[in-house]
Amino acid sequence: MTGSLSGTAALYDGRKERIPWPDDEQGRYAQRYLQPILEQPVSSYITNIDTSLRVLGLCGHTVPVTVNSTEYDSSYVCSPYTHYVTYAKEELRLAGFRGLRPPLSALLDTMGVMLKMSGINRVVQVNNWLLSTNLYPAIPEAAWEQAVSLLLDAYPSHALIFRSLNRTLNGPLIERLVSHGFRLVPSRQIYLLKPSDDASVSAKARWLVKRDYKLLSKHGYERLEPSALTPADIPRLTELYRALYVEKYSACNPQFTERFFAMALEQGLLQLHALRSIRTGRIDGVLGFFQREGVMTTPVFGYDTSLPQSLGLYRMLSAVLLELARANGCLLHESSGAAQFKRNRGAWAEIEYSAVYDRHLPIRRQLGWAMLGSVLNGLGVPFIQKYKL
Repeated sequence: MTGSLSGTAALYDGRKERIPWPDDEQGRYAQRYLQPILEQPVSSYITNIDTSLRVLGLCGHTVPVTVNSTEYDSSYVCSPYTHYVTYAKEELRLAGFRGLRPPLSALLDTMGVMLKMSGINRVVQVNNWLLSTNLYPAIPEAAWEQAVSLLLDAYPSHALIFRSLNRTLNGPLIERLVSHGFRLVPSRQIYLLKPSDDASVSAKARWLVKRDYKLLSKHGYERLEPSALTPADIPRLTELYRALYVEKYSACNPQFTERFFAMALEQGLLQLHALRSIRTGRIDGVLGFFQREGVMTTPVFGYDTSLPQSLGLYRMLSAVLLELARANGCLLHESSGAAQFKRNRGAWAEIEYSAVYDRHLPIRRQLGWAMLGSVLNGLGVPFIQKYKL
């Protein structure tokens, strides 16, 4: 264990020492989630993640910390190179803009070489739950500073990253980090929605959601709550997630295994809901969400992509998700993608950032992040905002 001077922050290696998990709801959740992953290779739960996992104790909370050096083929949730180069090139192929593909692809290739030379993947990422979106616990911004000091002492040759930050949810933390020398590097455009706030959702958006929800009865689907799912459903749930997020979208997304889904269902780490065809008895859609501090996000979403698109499984799942967020009174973090679909149903766009601290590193190491931030802030953000991506 490594402690800060104040004694209020501590870093644990769960493979070598006992972690004093807080005896409250969030502490028990963290233990159920992280302890099994600490005891096995991370790839047993997410096949395309290669990282060293640590646990940070801070202000009565425990949050995961990932440590990487190279691992250029790892999922983007741990590999900045994968996020900004490999994944970006895949999205470029899928997004259209044929005339822009050659110059943008060449730019990404050049950036990729330079980013590897600058050691872009030599990073420590704070509050990294190995999911597409990290939600932050209610820890005072000043306490995060103690975590920063602790981690910089423990990993002096690594850049330090806070991923999944946006100004609506993390405004004070962003300002605090920037004031202490962090640079903001855009990562993607995400969509937020408050389904329970009728004043912020137009009548047309509410009508579209109701129309989507009616597809369940029209096509003969029933909703399955988490209590209705059994271990026998795990292979199908895994298959549906992979069909959409890995096979259709990108192999850079976290590739959850059946062991992960089994743990998520058994331990309640994700609230898994499914759509089952009344006619065939087969599960054809799945979503899995978790919530923290009044915010809800969905790292698991999938459906049978071999079925006709006209069936509307994506629309059905989205309507179920919005209804769940409405019932829970949560602000829904809808991640990225399907931009116009989400806008039409009342979501608004936000730029998501990674806050990166690299001032302690040699100039060669800082150049990669400086170049990346400059290109994305100067070209990337205006581009995705113009085309509403």
